[in-house]
Amino acid sequence: MGRKTPLFELHQELGARIVDFGGWDMPVQYASQITEHHAVRRASGVFDVSHMCPVDLKGARVREFLQYLLANDVSKLQRPGKALYSCMLNEAGGVLDDLIVYFLTDSWFRLVVNAGTRDKDLAWIRQHSAKFDVEVTELTNLAMLAIQGPEARAKTASLLSATAADAALALGPFFGAQVDNWFVARTGYTGEDGFEVMIPAADAVRVWRELNAAGVASCGLGARDTLRLEAGMNLYGNDMDEKTHPFESGLAWTVAMQPADRDFIGRTALENITPSRQLVGLLLEERGVLRGHQRVVTAAGAGEITSGTFSPTLERSIALARIPAGAQQQVQVDIRGKLLNARVVKPPFVRFGQSKIETGVIA
Repeated sequence: MGRKTPLFELHQELGARIVDFGGWDMPVQYASQITEHHAVRRASGVFDVSHMCPVDLKGARVREFLQYLLANDVSKLQRPGKALYSCMLNEAGGVLDDLIVYFLTDSWFRLVVNAGTRDKDLAWIRQHSAKFDVEVTELTNLAMLAIQGPEARAKTASLLSATAADAALALGPFFGAQVDNWFVARTGYTGEDGFEVMIPAADAVRVWRELNAAGVASCGLGARDTLRLEAGMNLYGNDMDEKTHPFESGLAWTVAMQPADRDFIGRTALENITPSRQLVGLLLEERGVLRGHQRVVTAAGAGEITSGTFSPTLERSIALARIPAGAQQQVQVDIRGKLLNARVVKPPFVRFGQSKIETGVIA
């Protein structure tokens, strides 16, 4: 048996199919993964993301510590509540995890790291925080819900007091704030607008039921995966890991090499890397379904699909694939021994419910 979130018994009551995900017993779907996917694209859905790990970092040197720990540049965070997406690298430049960091005060930042990497992440963070005298606290008394879709913010706000609702709806993209006893952030993993909220664990079941009553659909990890792939968002362990670096994982935009004198873990390795591979989007041009680990044949050599699925929004098969740098736009994918034609496209495939497919190889 795996770890359980505060919502586990409710998921069972609602008829969810439970699977192991990173050591957690999580709902993969309720009635229909396709229906849940479309609910988020067209209206709103709620996901249990309480398996994610929020971590508070406090101390006079916390910003200095994060400048060293993360590949992105936290000096960009100047307004309280502003969030930043970053990778945390090892000395070889491999991706230990991807995460979100929130700036709360000059002595207080909050990280949210992935479920499957939480133990190694916490050990790594604590190992390096000691010399900066930063206090590291895992927040175990919270539940996390992701409410996503074009109606998500309004429906979430309907559960709050008028003052709290106004504060939540005033948040800009990639900002968070403490609103009453909720931490509300305008972030997400679906390519839609919405909120990710951290609430007291004891309130989780009540809030989920209230969201359902307001018309927000219960959604599982299956829909979350097809939504994030349509949005061109990486999944740790599939599209990047400790053996891959950001430049071959479509994450160069998350690495701040300037200022040149900022020393961060993995910087030296990245400075000496000439990427030979790139992460691209693929659109299958024949009948079939793209899946992880399928071989991709290009004129420049072989590659591999890292994440693949049938896109409910596009009604086409899509994928992220790591292929040789400089490969041409037309490739083939080996599906059960048959080479099928696919086209290299630039993610995202879908954003805010609309197709965003653009041709061309990612540089």
